[in-house]
Amino acid sequence: MTKPAKEPFEGHKKLERNITLLAVATFVTVAIGGLVEIAPLFWIDNTIEEVEGMRPYTPLEQAGRDIYVREGCYSCHSQMIRPFRDEVERYGHYSLAAESMYDHPFQWGSKRTGPDLARVGGRYSDEWHVQHLTNPQSVVPESVMPQYSFLGKTELEVPDASAQLTALRRVGVPYSDRDIQLAAGDIEIQADPDAGGDVADFQQRYPKAQVRDFDGDPSRITEMDALVAYLQMLGTLVDFGSAAAQEELAQEKGR
Repeated sequence: MTKPAKEPFEGHKKLERNITLLAVATFVTVAIGGLVEIAPLFWIDNTIEEVEGMRPYTPLEQAGRDIYVREGCYSCHSQMIRPFRDEVERYGHYSLAAESMYDHPFQWGSKRTGPDLARVGGRYSDEWHVQHLTNPQSVVPESVMPQYSFLGKTELEVPDASAQLTALRRVGVPYSDRDIQLAAGDIEIQADPDAGGDVADFQQRYPKAQVRDFDGDPSRITEMDALVAYLQMLGTLVDFGSAAAQEELAQEKGR
Protein backbone atom coordinates (compact mmCIF):
# COMPACT_ATOMS: atom_id res chain seq x y z
CA MET A 1 0.00 0.00 0.00
CA THR A 2 1.51 3.31 -1.09
CA LYS A 3 1.81 6.24 1.28
CA PRO A 4 -0.52 9.15 0.32
CA ALA A 5 1.24 12.02 -1.36
CA LYS A 6 2.03 15.01 0.82
CA GLU A 7 -0.22 17.99 0.09
CA PRO A 8 1.58 20.95 -1.44
CA PHE A 9 2.08 24.01 0.77
CA GLU A 10 1.46 21.93 3.90
CA GLY A 11 4.19 23.88 5.72
CA HIS A 12 2.56 27.16 4.71
CA LYS A 13 -0.79 25.98 6.10
CA LYS A 14 0.89 25.11 9.38
CA LEU A 15 2.38 28.59 9.54
CA GLU A 16 -0.98 30.25 8.88
CA ARG A 17 -2.81 28.21 11.50
CA ASN A 18 -0.28 28.86 14.27
CA ILE A 19 -0.76 32.44 15.44
CA THR A 20 2.44 32.54 17.49
CA LEU A 21 4.56 31.14 14.67
CA LEU A 22 2.95 33.50 12.14
CA ALA A 23 3.62 36.51 14.39
CA VAL A 24 7.28 35.54 14.82
CA ALA A 25 7.73 34.97 11.07
CA THR A 26 6.06 38.31 10.29
CA PHE A 27 8.29 40.13 12.79
CA VAL A 28 11.45 38.59 11.34
CA THR A 29 10.40 39.44 7.77
CA VAL A 30 9.56 43.05 8.63
CA ALA A 31 12.76 43.44 10.65
CA ILE A 32 14.91 42.25 7.75
CA GLY A 33 13.10 44.55 5.32
CA GLY A 34 13.43 47.46 7.72
CA LEU A 35 17.16 46.92 8.17
CA VAL A 36 17.70 46.76 4.42
CA GLU A 37 15.87 50.10 3.96
CA ILE A 38 17.08 51.98 7.05
CA ALA A 39 20.63 50.79 7.74
CA PRO A 40 22.22 52.43 4.65
CA LEU A 41 20.96 55.84 5.82
CA PHE A 42 23.42 55.74 8.74
CA TRP A 43 26.36 55.72 6.33
CA ILE A 44 25.37 58.58 4.05
CA ASP A 45 25.31 62.29 4.91
CA ASN A 46 22.31 63.27 2.79
CA THR A 47 19.72 61.44 0.72
CA ILE A 48 19.20 64.49 -1.52
CA GLU A 49 21.69 65.58 -4.14
CA GLU A 50 22.24 69.35 -3.97
CA VAL A 51 21.40 71.34 -7.08
CA GLU A 52 23.11 74.57 -8.10
CA GLY A 53 21.01 77.62 -7.31
CA MET A 54 19.11 76.31 -4.30
CA ARG A 55 19.45 78.49 -1.21
CA PRO A 56 17.57 79.03 2.05
CA TYR A 57 14.61 81.39 2.02
CA THR A 58 15.24 85.03 2.78
CA PRO A 59 13.64 86.21 6.05
CA LEU A 60 10.88 87.97 4.04
CA GLU A 61 10.23 84.89 1.90
CA GLN A 62 10.17 82.74 5.03
CA ALA A 63 7.64 85.10 6.60
CA GLY A 64 5.54 84.84 3.44
CA ARG A 65 5.78 81.08 3.55
CA ASP A 66 4.58 81.10 7.16
CA ILE A 67 1.56 83.16 6.07
CA TYR A 68 0.97 80.72 3.19
CA VAL A 69 0.88 77.85 5.69
CA ARG A 70 -1.15 79.82 8.23
CA GLU A 71 -3.89 80.55 5.70
CA GLY A 72 -4.04 76.92 4.56
CA CYS A 73 -3.04 77.61 0.95
CA TYR A 74 -1.56 74.11 0.77
CA SER A 75 -5.07 72.67 1.10
CA CYS A 76 -5.91 73.74 -2.46
CA HIS A 77 -2.51 74.23 -4.11
CA SER A 78 0.24 71.64 -4.40
CA GLN A 79 3.90 72.47 -4.94
CA MET A 80 5.10 69.35 -6.71
CA ILE A 81 4.89 68.79 -10.44
CA ARG A 82 4.75 65.08 -11.21
CA PRO A 83 6.87 63.67 -14.07
CA PHE A 84 3.92 63.25 -16.43
CA ARG A 85 3.60 64.87 -19.84
CA ASP A 86 0.31 66.66 -19.11
CA GLU A 87 1.68 68.17 -15.88
CA VAL A 88 5.00 69.24 -17.39
CA GLU A 89 3.29 70.88 -20.36
CA ARG A 90 0.92 72.80 -18.09
CA TYR A 91 3.10 73.75 -15.12
CA GLY A 92 6.72 73.44 -16.24
CA HIS A 93 9.60 71.11 -15.48
CA TYR A 94 8.81 68.38 -12.97
CA SER A 95 9.94 69.01 -9.41
CA LEU A 96 13.30 67.89 -8.04
CA ALA A 97 13.79 66.62 -4.51
CA ALA A 98 16.41 69.31 -3.88
CA GLU A 99 13.82 72.05 -4.41
CA SER A 100 12.16 71.10 -1.13
CA MET A 101 15.31 70.43 0.86
CA TYR A 102 14.90 73.56 3.02
CA ASP A 103 11.13 73.21 3.51
CA HIS A 104 9.93 72.53 7.05
CA PRO A 105 7.36 71.18 6.36
CA PHE A 106 7.30 70.66 2.59
CA GLN A 107 4.29 71.88 0.60
CA TRP A 108 3.92 69.05 -1.91
CA GLY A 109 0.21 68.62 -1.30
CA SER A 110 -2.14 65.95 -2.61
CA LYS A 111 -5.14 67.98 -3.80
CA ARG A 112 -5.50 70.66 -6.45
CA THR A 113 -8.57 72.82 -6.22
CA GLY A 114 -6.32 75.47 -7.73
CA PRO A 115 -3.25 75.06 -9.96
CA ASP A 116 0.12 73.79 -8.79
CA LEU A 117 2.37 76.65 -7.64
CA ALA A 118 5.81 75.05 -7.86
CA ARG A 119 6.72 77.25 -10.87
CA VAL A 120 4.49 80.27 -10.26
CA GLY A 121 7.40 82.65 -9.62
CA GLY A 122 7.74 85.24 -12.38
CA ARG A 123 4.67 84.07 -14.31
CA TYR A 124 2.58 87.00 -13.18
CA SER A 125 3.32 90.55 -12.08
CA ASP A 126 3.25 91.68 -8.47
CA GLU A 127 0.12 93.68 -9.28
CA TRP A 128 -1.61 90.55 -10.57
CA HIS A 129 -0.80 88.64 -7.37
CA VAL A 130 -2.02 91.50 -5.19
CA GLN A 131 -5.27 91.74 -7.14
CA HIS A 132 -5.70 87.96 -7.15
CA LEU A 133 -5.20 87.70 -3.40
CA THR A 134 -7.42 90.71 -2.74
CA ASN A 135 -10.28 89.57 -4.98
CA PRO A 136 -9.60 86.29 -6.81
CA GLN A 137 -12.84 86.42 -8.81
CA SER A 138 -11.80 89.73 -10.41
CA VAL A 139 -9.04 87.94 -12.37
CA VAL A 140 -10.41 84.38 -12.44
CA PRO A 141 -14.23 84.62 -12.43
CA GLU A 142 -14.79 80.91 -11.81
CA SER A 143 -12.39 80.82 -8.82
CA VAL A 144 -13.68 79.49 -5.48
CA MET A 145 -10.70 80.95 -3.63
CA PRO A 146 -11.59 83.16 -0.64
CA GLN A 147 -10.51 86.79 -0.54
CA TYR A 148 -7.37 87.78 1.38
CA SER A 149 -7.65 91.55 1.14
CA PHE A 150 -6.70 91.87 4.83
CA LEU A 151 -3.13 90.88 3.95
CA GLY A 152 -2.60 94.27 2.32
CA LYS A 153 -3.91 96.05 5.40
CA THR A 154 -1.96 94.07 7.98
CA GLU A 155 1.58 95.17 8.79
CA LEU A 156 4.07 92.34 8.80
CA GLU A 157 5.10 91.31 12.29
CA VAL A 158 7.95 88.87 12.78
CA PRO A 159 8.59 88.86 16.55
CA ASP A 160 12.16 87.55 16.30
CA ALA A 161 13.46 86.83 12.80
CA SER A 162 16.89 85.86 14.12
CA ALA A 163 15.40 83.26 16.45
CA GLN A 164 13.37 81.84 13.59
CA LEU A 165 16.44 81.41 11.40
CA THR A 166 18.33 79.91 14.33
CA ALA A 167 15.61 77.31 14.80
CA LEU A 168 15.71 76.46 11.10
CA ARG A 169 19.50 76.12 11.20
CA ARG A 170 19.14 73.57 13.98
CA VAL A 171 17.13 71.34 11.65
CA GLY A 172 19.65 71.64 8.82
CA VAL A 173 18.98 74.87 6.93
CA PRO A 174 22.44 76.40 6.27
CA TYR A 175 21.94 79.96 7.50
CA SER A 176 25.21 81.66 8.42
CA ASP A 177 25.83 83.59 11.62
CA ARG A 178 25.66 86.78 9.54
CA ASP A 179 22.31 85.79 8.04
CA ILE A 180 20.92 85.27 11.53
CA GLN A 181 22.40 88.49 12.88
CA LEU A 182 20.97 90.60 10.04
CA ALA A 183 17.61 88.81 9.70
CA ALA A 184 15.37 91.66 10.86
CA GLY A 185 17.18 94.21 8.71
CA ASP A 186 17.07 91.88 5.68
CA ILE A 187 13.27 91.99 5.76
CA GLU A 188 13.34 95.76 5.37
CA ILE A 189 16.08 95.66 2.72
CA GLN A 190 14.15 93.24 0.49
CA ALA A 191 10.76 94.94 0.77
CA ASP A 192 12.08 98.53 0.84
CA PRO A 193 15.38 98.86 -1.06
CA ASP A 194 15.21 102.65 -0.70
CA ALA A 195 15.47 102.42 3.08
CA GLY A 196 19.26 102.61 2.90
CA GLY A 197 20.34 99.03 3.62
CA ASP A 198 23.20 97.20 1.94
CA VAL A 199 21.31 95.63 -0.95
CA ALA A 200 24.48 94.28 -2.60
CA ASP A 201 25.47 92.36 0.52
CA PHE A 202 21.95 91.01 0.89
CA GLN A 203 21.84 89.74 -2.69
CA GLN A 204 25.28 88.19 -2.32
CA ARG A 205 24.05 86.18 0.65
CA TYR A 206 20.74 85.34 -1.05
CA PRO A 207 21.39 84.93 -4.81
CA LYS A 208 18.43 85.69 -7.09
CA ALA A 209 16.55 87.36 -4.24
CA GLN A 210 14.08 89.89 -5.66
CA VAL A 211 14.36 93.28 -4.02
CA ARG A 212 11.44 95.71 -4.39
CA ASP A 213 8.14 96.85 -2.94
CA PHE A 214 5.83 93.91 -3.66
CA ASP A 215 2.39 95.16 -2.62
CA GLY A 216 2.39 98.61 -4.22
CA ASP A 217 2.52 100.46 -0.90
CA PRO A 218 6.12 101.56 -0.20
CA SER A 219 5.11 103.32 3.02
CA ARG A 220 5.01 100.10 5.03
CA ILE A 221 5.80 96.37 4.91
CA THR A 222 2.66 94.25 4.95
CA GLU A 223 1.80 90.57 5.01
CA MET A 224 0.95 91.00 1.33
CA ASP A 225 4.59 92.00 0.68
CA ALA A 226 5.81 88.82 2.34
CA LEU A 227 3.38 86.45 0.62
CA VAL A 228 3.96 87.91 -2.84
CA ALA A 229 7.74 87.77 -2.30
CA TYR A 230 7.40 84.08 -1.45
CA LEU A 231 5.19 83.32 -4.47
CA GLN A 232 7.47 85.21 -6.85
CA MET A 233 10.44 83.13 -5.69
CA LEU A 234 8.84 79.70 -6.23
CA GLY A 235 10.52 77.78 -9.04
CA THR A 236 12.99 80.54 -9.95
CA LEU A 237 16.15 79.34 -8.19
CA VAL A 238 17.16 76.26 -10.18
CA ASP A 239 18.58 76.76 -13.66
CA PHE A 240 17.50 73.58 -15.43
CA GLY A 241 19.98 74.24 -18.21
CA SER A 242 23.00 74.05 -15.90
CA ALA A 243 25.28 71.03 -15.78
CA ALA A 244 24.51 70.38 -12.11
CA ALA A 245 20.77 70.40 -12.77
CA GLN A 246 21.17 68.07 -15.73
CA GLU A 247 23.17 65.67 -13.56
CA GLU A 248 20.45 65.75 -10.91
CA LEU A 249 17.81 65.10 -13.58
CA ALA A 250 19.75 62.08 -14.79
CA GLN A 251 19.93 60.74 -11.24
CA GLU A 252 16.20 61.32 -10.73
CA LYS A 253 15.42 59.35 -13.89
CA GLY A 254 17.67 56.50 -12.73
CA ARG A 255 15.84 56.06 -9.41
